[in-house]
Amino acid sequence: MQIDQSRPVYVIGHKNPDTDAVCSAIGYADLKRRLTGGDYRAVRCGHLNDETKFVLSRFGVKAPEYVKDIRIQVMDMDIRRLPGASPLLSLKNAWKTMHDAMVVTLCITEGAELKGLITLGDIVESYMDTDDSGILAASGTPYSNIIETLEGSLVAGSAEGVVKKGKVVVSQKGAAGVSAGDIVILPDGTEDAAECLEAGADCLITCSGTRPSDAVRNTASEKGVRIIVTKYDAFSVSRLIDQAIPVKYFMKSQDLVTFKLSDYIDDVRPVMAQAHHRYFPVLDEKGEYVGMISRRNLLGAKRKQVILMDHNEKNQAVTGIESASILEIIDHHRLSAVETIAPVFFRNQPLGSASTIVYLMYKEAHVEVKPEIAGLLCAAILSDTLLYRSPTCTETDIQCGNELAHIAGIMQDEFAREMFKAGSDFEGKTGIELLKRDFKRFTIEGYSVGISQVNAMMKEETDTAEKKAAASMEEFIKSEKLDMAFFMVTLIPSESSGVIWAGEGAKEVLKAGFQTDIPEGEERAFLRGVVSRKQQFLPAVVEGISVVSSES
Repeated sequence: MQIDQSRPVYVIGHKNPDTDAVCSAIGYADLKRRLTGGDYRAVRCGHLNDETKFVLSRFGVKAPEYVKDIRIQVMDMDIRRLPGASPLLSLKNAWKTMHDAMVVTLCITEGAELKGLITLGDIVESYMDTDDSGILAASGTPYSNIIETLEGSLVAGSAEGVVKKGKVVVSQKGAAGVSAGDIVILPDGTEDAAECLEAGADCLITCSGTRPSDAVRNTASEKGVRIIVTKYDAFSVSRLIDQAIPVKYFMKSQDLVTFKLSDYIDDVRPVMAQAHHRYFPVLDEKGEYVGMISRRNLLGAKRKQVILMDHNEKNQAVTGIESASILEIIDHHRLSAVETIAPVFFRNQPLGSASTIVYLMYKEAHVEVKPEIAGLLCAAILSDTLLYRSPTCTETDIQCGNELAHIAGIMQDEFAREMFKAGSDFEGKTGIELLKRDFKRFTIEGYSVGISQVNAMMKEETDTAEKKAAASMEEFIKSEKLDMAFFMVTLIPSESSGVIWAGEGAKEVLKAGFQTDIPEGEERAFLRGVVSRKQQFLPAVVEGISVVSSES
């Protein structure tokens, strides 16, 4: 699949991520960035467990960003990055800006704060409905807007300030009808200018390029009166002057329909359908203006680009994965692949850890592994293989782990004990937290099956974990909508696991799958030599469900 290098690629593990899911994502994102220069971002779709937190802290690596949903968002749309307009922008310039940008809406901002919207329809309506000669004062029109709108030059007074009072008057004879604070349009030269100044006019506009005498200009300057010379005739000035009104006077500022960059287009679409606007402002997470979108932009929204690490099943993937463009899958589990919209690069190897695969890819690309990345990858291999005790462990895992430990400068036995100890502090956890700690969901012959696993170094820790989880199993099954659930507590030194369960038929599935007898009334099974969910426990559950289903 073609990668859009201008957009980020999210490298993400499974829900309820373990150390391998997080560390392999970080390592692979680093490799891809260094090989391509692209924006590859390691992210996670679940909360970190204590073991993973220990590993990240130990090697000084920041935790990946939490992404709970990978559906298409407003940020994935083609946002019209048209700068916000000042509230003091003239209607004339607002119309010109819309015309040049080929839009019918402007967002009005002060700094980055959205203050309102003005549309082409608002401007047209202002021309049709405005017949108030005092509107320039009512709207606080800046004199600079008037000068610009009339393409005039200021020959007396200051361009600073706004119209505060008075009305617009077209001089007919002398200063008839002129009051203090008025803006006077002088159509026939400047013969009435002196009288208008005496009447208290605040601004004189001389038409057809006529310049006032030095005496008039001096008097105006002494009184602080502005004189504007324009090329337009009196009729044109009368028609144009209202275009100097600032947009803030006509803009909509209440009940604005806005969207955030993080909003999902599934939520945006129905809102757009009900609104009568053509364009909608977009704000960032700080509430600051970014740009505009329209209904047309929905059609061009781009799927997020994703690389799946350490899983290939839809029910383990981040929410909204069906809306994403999956570019690659790097995994070491059984195949139950998510559906993709195009062929993808898929690397699946029967190894003990996805991080082993990532390290092999570093070597194949002849890219040197940085010490902190080596530490993460080594920790993930040690975690997933239970310090090379798991039956999933291969010679390749051991060789890669040894090489990575050397690069990272760690002693594997000592480090693994510290890591497992950090991950087996169950006293401060609730039963639900333990059940979700390393939880994976599987669909087996129509059954929704959940398998959780925690590791411990001491027997007392396993007893604590089992007791807490047992009290929460029924609640967990209901909240996760499972048919049956299993909780493995693996005691690493003895290479064995205790298992508790919940759900109709779960006990029979265990008995059939492991071909063991579990006495009536017993709520726990002890499985000697069983430490791997992937290679030992899951296949037995699959077999058990097959047997129980065939007998029923």
